[in-house]
Amino acid sequence: MRGSGSIARAAIGIAVSVAAIALVLRSVDLAAALEALRRANLAWVALLIALIAVDVVLRAARWRLLLRPVADVPFRSTLSALLVGYLANNVLPARLGELVRSHVLGDRTGISRSTVLGTVVVERIIDTAVVVAIAATAILVLSVRGIVASGVLVGLALTGLLVLLVAAGILAHRLPGADRATSMLERWPQVRSNLARLREGLAVAGRPRTLVSAVVISLGSWSCAVLGFAAAGQAVGLEPTIGQAALLSAGVNLATAVPSAPGYVGTFELAAIAIAASVGIPEAPALAMALLLHAVSLLLISASGAAVVARMGLVNLRSPAGEAPQPR
Repeated sequence: MRGSGSIARAAIGIAVSVAAIALVLRSVDLAAALEALRRANLAWVALLIALIAVDVVLRAARWRLLLRPVADVPFRSTLSALLVGYLANNVLPARLGELVRSHVLGDRTGISRSTVLGTVVVERIIDTAVVVAIAATAILVLSVRGIVASGVLVGLALTGLLVLLVAAGILAHRLPGADRATSMLERWPQVRSNLARLREGLAVAGRPRTLVSAVVISLGSWSCAVLGFAAAGQAVGLEPTIGQAALLSAGVNLATAVPSAPGYVGTFELAAIAIAASVGIPEAPALAMALLLHAVSLLLISASGAAVVARMGLVNLRSPAGEAPQPR
């Protein structure tokens, strides 16, 4: 049953991506977009690559910070697991890379994978909250209306729901009926153990200092993402304002929540074109900008993740010599 469900989700994602690609091809002058790509300024492309690299490093630093209440994990380990997870997201559907990186880090450090996954959940919620805040600010500054504004409102509601779910997970033992649920879980000790470890990871959200620091790093990370859109635009002859780049970066990220093929192929480009149109950016150069950013990001992160996988294979994934974390 699980296998058939995964196949169904993958099929839906592929169908959505195919539909998105068809819409893009029908609405955009592909020849003009490809010509803009052919003339791309390599200096701006180099800046884009640098911004993507800094973004990934900041994300690894943030994850290490969230893990610190559980164990002092070396930065190299968090960066390696993060890259493997991002590689998996580029080739697997439904953001399964988040599970992959939790498994990799747990395997290399000895920390419970469920606990690691709890920190990933907290990280995802922080990301969503920051993205929604950036998008909402950009919408107000640019006076954008319509479907783009509605999508941000949906993201805001989703963020509130996720925060409530994490709070419920942290305080589960205090909620009404907790004793009854605990007694029922006695029948499945493994499930009970995994849930307890998951809550241990979620509990990092209850540390104000850690949470504030993670938000600050997230703002730095998303600043790189915004500047990355601006650099990609400059590379293909556009001159997007920071407000436009912020809305594009945040809006496209929110759109990746829609089921799609691995790597968000099609949905990424369609969202970028729709958002660009809402702020007056022509469709053909908008597609060129999206294709450039998407291709560079996929290639750079996938190549880095593949290099980490190759290195892990050489040093033996289950022998993390010299990288054992210090428990808290």
